[in-house]
Amino acid sequence: MGLYKRLFKQTAIYGLATVLPRMFSFILVPLYTGLLPKAEYGKVSIIFAWMIFFNVILAYGMETAFFRFYNNETNKKSVVETAMVSIFWTTISFLFIALLSRNSLAAWSGIDSQYIGYTIWILALDALVIIPFSKLRAFQRPMFYAAIKIGNVLVNLILSLFFLVYMPKIVAANPQGFVSSLYVENFEIGYIFLSNIIASLLTFVVLAPDYFFLKWKFDVDLWKRMMRYGLPIMVAGIAFAINEQFDKILLGRLLPANIAAAEVGVYSACYKLGLFMVLYRTAYTLGIEPFFFSHAADKNAPQTYAMVTKYFVIFGSFILLSVIVFADLFKTYMIQDESYWVAMKVVPLIILANFFLGIYTNLSVWYKLIDKTYIGAYISIVGAVITLVLNFLLIPSMSYYGSAIATIAAYGSMMLISYYLGTKYYPIPYDLKKIGGYLSLSILFSAVSFYGFRENYFVGIPLLLVFLYFIYHNEKATILKVIAPKSN
Repeated sequence: MGLYKRLFKQTAIYGLATVLPRMFSFILVPLYTGLLPKAEYGKVSIIFAWMIFFNVILAYGMETAFFRFYNNETNKKSVVETAMVSIFWTTISFLFIALLSRNSLAAWSGIDSQYIGYTIWILALDALVIIPFSKLRAFQRPMFYAAIKIGNVLVNLILSLFFLVYMPKIVAANPQGFVSSLYVENFEIGYIFLSNIIASLLTFVVLAPDYFFLKWKFDVDLWKRMMRYGLPIMVAGIAFAINEQFDKILLGRLLPANIAAAEVGVYSACYKLGLFMVLYRTAYTLGIEPFFFSHAADKNAPQTYAMVTKYFVIFGSFILLSVIVFADLFKTYMIQDESYWVAMKVVPLIILANFFLGIYTNLSVWYKLIDKTYIGAYISIVGAVITLVLNFLLIPSMSYYGSAIATIAAYGSMMLISYYLGTKYYPIPYDLKKIGGYLSLSILFSAVSFYGFRENYFVGIPLLLVFLYFIYHNEKATILKVIAPKSN
């Protein structure tokens, strides 16, 4: 019991460290969209999208390789040193080359070279702490790990509020003061990246002692084996980043220059309303993966996995319908500038796409249990190809609505492919009738509410109540068993 208790505790802490920063982003969305014109917010979104790609490339699968070899190698110290030396020198090389090339990158991307420079420093600082963070997890120090992760986001949030909200007020109240001498007008994007740089720098400072006490020994043979293991993971990571972020980059490249940034801005802002489903999916995945592996040897494991997936779909379907029914209410808090609301029509598609991704995560337990994780990489690549093809085909005529269609098509395809392959390699007796019923009814009610009676809560709320009754009617026995008081 002690092992499971510790596992649950650590999973909860790591989950908090992952989910809480995403929740803080709720605060940043209304801040950015309230202060930045659509085109400026679009530029920020494009830069952040590129950062996701380079984060994957600069890690090149070494984080996952670190855990794999740290657990299997007898000389664990060599694994730590080799991984840290590798990441250090590749990051320094990237920093040197990228800074020299930033003017060329700025000319190619159409983004100010100053912002390119800020982005390069953020990427480098974040890459340098990949292995120190991995060490904290390997050494089972979840509290310290969570404190640093949450601290990073808090610093970014506080500095963003200061630079974008309070600093202009201080300058207006005291034009001759010290703060006024530091303030730069019309530098909102710069302050966003400056906040990120300071947060990343402080994180690096906290973890820098790992480099000071490093003996800088490098095992070439071990490194080659780690690279052979890690590079396919990098490929899968790039494919996943394409599915998640490349639509924003392509919007910026394929649309006419005079509207591209603004279209990316409104799309990115409304895309954030899908964060409710992302939070549900992320928190669930962090908690359920250890559960899946801990029950792998149980003879009833397939039945258990089927039940877990069914209830994931039940709760996810309720979240899907709830967010879509109240989407226009949420937008007034998250996106206060009404000019961004023009892209609200993509919200149902984005929320459903993230739900499909969550179902895919559940269905994909089979290839993790039978050690065929490379199949997951292939599925991600298929999703990436669908994303790219549909974006190229649809963006010129449909703009960001085409990107939303591409996203849902990619994740939906990945979900169906994983289910089909799972029936061959590791059959799980999913209750397809109930899963399909909950999902279909939720999608139907969402479409009726959003596209037929949008912002009419006299229709939306009753649909939500009918769906809840449908759940209760079908799961009554289980619900009563859970809420019934236990007898002594």
